[in-house]
Amino acid sequence: MYKRAANFLRGSVLVRVECAWPERVVNLCSAHGVPFWDIRWENAIRFTLRTTRDGARRLRTVAEPIGAQVAVLRQSGAPALLLRLRRRYALLGGAAVLLLLLTASNFFIWDFEVTGNETVPAETILRALERQGVTVGCPGLSVNQEQLRNHVLLELRDVSWLAVNVKGCVAHVQVVERHRPPPLIRDRDKTNVVAARDGLVTRVEALDGQAEVLPGTTVTRGQLLISGVTEAGSYGLMLTHGMGSVWARTWYELSAQIPLRTRQQGAEAASRTEYALIFGKHRIKICGKGSVTTSDCDKITRYNAWTLPGGLRLPVTVAEERYCRCRPEEAERSPEEARQEGEELLLRQLRSQLGEDASVTETRFAAARQGDWLLVTLKAECLEQIGVSVPLIAP
Repeated sequence: MYKRAANFLRGSVLVRVECAWPERVVNLCSAHGVPFWDIRWENAIRFTLRTTRDGARRLRTVAEPIGAQVAVLRQSGAPALLLRLRRRYALLGGAAVLLLLLTASNFFIWDFEVTGNETVPAETILRALERQGVTVGCPGLSVNQEQLRNHVLLELRDVSWLAVNVKGCVAHVQVVERHRPPPLIRDRDKTNVVAARDGLVTRVEALDGQAEVLPGTTVTRGQLLISGVTEAGSYGLMLTHGMGSVWARTWYELSAQIPLRTRQQGAEAASRTEYALIFGKHRIKICGKGSVTTSDCDKITRYNAWTLPGGLRLPVTVAEERYCRCRPEEAERSPEEARQEGEELLLRQLRSQLGEDASVTETRFAAARQGDWLLVTLKAECLEQIGVSVPLIAP
């Protein structure tokens, strides 16, 4: 990229060389320091190459003693462009104004990039920055990092560190989220551990309190698993914070009805395209009759940001909005496709009901057609932690 930019600024010349000994011309260019590139052979004695403006003059000098004919085919680059525009003062003035505007736009923020956030939405971070004056169109040099960080962190409780680095017209927002510790256990809270659902106990880990079940025991929902009431010898009973983990095999049965006849979009009936110019936060409609759509009309928006060579983003974006209306059509799908969709739906529903540490050990599916519907049933066996803490009620 930098080499192309340098060649454009200094200019380049496309030269055709014809000689009985073309390899001698190439050797003479190397020996006399004549820069050249992009050699293309037309035949055995004629070829073209690109060189600089000064290199074209030196090429004629070094090629004359061996009888080579050098012809300039085309000149390109900034010098040739300036020569063609040297009497077009309006274009030169417009180019100067454009260059001035591009230079001035680099001192303002026209785009944001947020990185490092996983749980805090980027919109929340940008709105907090906007309330502190850091928004689209504000001067990038006026951002006070320390003051901005102190005010924004007070609003974003789940963010522990934030930095805004302005490069050109893009503000790179780096975020470090806060990792909150688990809730503290207070000694004065007296609890039991009971079963959250029916299951067959496979492992009991009582951290505090007394285990009331053993591996291999079948338990029902609400049954006491770890008691917070323990014996203290001659002192009688002692109330503690019963806690621990009880792993058990559990069983689930879920079902879902999947339609066999679906209504989908068919052939396109009508469409129209509208364009708008977005400059910073201002939207200027270029053409179009309106943006009101009906329920059977789809809207597809495409944003095309203007960028310069090298990736420099300009504060101008063209929004292309396409509205299309399609004729609805009814289609019937095979029971295999409906069954596959139902199985995926039930598996997602099952995983949403399980905890993070739970695992699915066995699954069985069944399907039965009921008119225009397919009833898909899932029977699954899982291994999960079923113990939950509840307040202890003393006898």
